[in-house]
Amino acid sequence: MGTLLRRLIEHLDGAVEASYTGDGLDYRPRYTPIVRALVRDGPATIRDLAARTGVSHSAASQTVAQMAEHALVTLVPGADARERIVAAAPALEAMLPQLERRWAATEAAARSIDTDLGLPLADVVAQALDALECQPFADRIRQSEAVHPET
Repeated sequence: MGTLLRRLIEHLDGAVEASYTGDGLDYRPRYTPIVRALVRDGPATIRDLAARTGVSHSAASQTVAQMAEHALVTLVPGADARERIVAAAPALEAMLPQLERRWAATEAAARSIDTDLGLPLADVVAQALDALECQPFADRIRQSEAVHPET
């Protein structure tokens, strides 16, 4: 299952990244949740961005660092020395019209997969994540081992 999920992500993210490159954008799919949060809600701490995007603080911090290296965001000190406020940089703001078109095309392509499957892929993934929130996979493995100790 893990291999299949990795292959799915490689197909999806690889095609999306290629579409950005084709548009002449130096942009990665992993930036999108952060960018959307900044566009929607304005400057925020990395901790707030992590919470808003549903990723770990570490993942948000790494993504923001990559974005800062490419001058897509600015970082300024926050209320305490450990806190940094992230804001969209002019280079990112200049990309937004192209990104919005790319995101619309990506959404349409995702709907075509839903049509092929006969159900929304995002809903299936969300349901799987909800099920794992209720009962983590590690717990499920332990239960399976208890029921089938010989396997």
